[in-house]
Amino acid sequence: MKTRFISVALLVIVSLMTLGQRPNLDLTFTADNNGTYIQFDSIKVMNRIQGGDTVLYFPDTVLVLDYEVGISQIPKIGNVFQVFQNYPNPVSDQTTISLYVPDKDKVSMIITDILGKVILKSDRVLDQGTHYLRITPGGAYLYFFTAYWRGSTSSSIKILHVPVGSNLAASMEYLGSEITTPQLKVMEDIQGFTYTLGDELLYIGYADTLESGILDTPEESQTYTFHFATNIPCPGTPTVEYEGQIYNTIQIFSQCWMKENLNVGTMIPGNQEMTDNEIMEKYCYENDTYNCNIYGGLYQWDEMMQYTTTEGTQGICPSGWHLPTDEEWKVLEGSVDSHFGIGDQIWDFGDFRGHDAGTNLKTSSGWNGGGNGIDLLGFSGLPGGDCYGPGNFINIGYNGYWRSSTSVCARYLNYDRSGVCRTLMFPAGWGFSARCIRDY
Repeated sequence: MKTRFISVALLVIVSLMTLGQRPNLDLTFTADNNGTYIQFDSIKVMNRIQGGDTVLYFPDTVLVLDYEVGISQIPKIGNVFQVFQNYPNPVSDQTTISLYVPDKDKVSMIITDILGKVILKSDRVLDQGTHYLRITPGGAYLYFFTAYWRGSTSSSIKILHVPVGSNLAASMEYLGSEITTPQLKVMEDIQGFTYTLGDELLYIGYADTLESGILDTPEESQTYTFHFATNIPCPGTPTVEYEGQIYNTIQIFSQCWMKENLNVGTMIPGNQEMTDNEIMEKYCYENDTYNCNIYGGLYQWDEMMQYTTTEGTQGICPSGWHLPTDEEWKVLEGSVDSHFGIGDQIWDFGDFRGHDAGTNLKTSSGWNGGGNGIDLLGFSGLPGGDCYGPGNFINIGYNGYWRSSTSVCARYLNYDRSGVCRTLMFPAGWGFSARCIRDY
């Protein structure tokens, strides 16, 4: 069974120390299911470069990481003025904000809209401790709450508003305080998790029995939305028109994939090498365009990448889309497997892995030898075969092969296996199918 955690939201603050300054990365999370806000239970953050992970549980919604450049110092929580992310967020009518004041002094609290117009303002002298406010937004969809302590030290959050029915008048109500330090994860709680600019992080959001994964290399503060919809066209992008053809899309939690293999380029004979000649080239199985129309084209790795080695490159995909990385394939596998979830170590190994990810990715027809899948989430993996060596076509109906943009790391589905194979064994000169994933 997949592990389930208990929490609702996350604000990750990565403390930096550059040229004597320590700016923050504020990573804010929310969740959506086909346009409807849902409350997730917890978030796991994994560093896919350095290793290590940490989990936040409600009501602990802030993670403070000490970012080391040269000599760093663990911040003393009691000396940090901080506004915590409101809950719930997005908000339909009212929401609660808490802020921590290190020492008694004047605090100015201001709510502005996206244009910077001041909607509400309140000045109070607040004692040391955690203070609570009840906020009722107005009619806009996005607000900013900023608090100033001692006139210069400030902290801000975004408030997402989803109006339901008639809008209430904007208001800010002080609820009270408690003399405690905020419940933040400090260094002794997160010894196994470090972050350096340039690291790729995997965020896993949990909602009931479901989980959704997002990969990113954060360099600035931003808001992430976990998507929990599946088996629907990608919201806002149901189809993609590219090189004279229409491709359907499929939303698989937080990933948006093309539902079909690419079939772009000029067909060349299978015994001819693809070259960097500014013309997209493809093989069709048995040199028959009918097979390209059914299974898509087959591409050597260099041609698919358009002669770059940059991971996550657009390659032969349309604008706004890219060739999936090895890590993105792992997220997909963890999304569809019934036993092993996103971020499970099993996806880091080679050969066939997982319990039923392959069965769940394969189409429900078209596979020989009783090898049909159930196409659980709509990926529609077809057995398009491959072209190995000069003009040798093999395995149509039995195997489907796809490259990643990570070196020549490939995936393949087999007619009599329920898992998914991850391998580095296939030469770059073999022709495989290509699938595109939308840019985050």
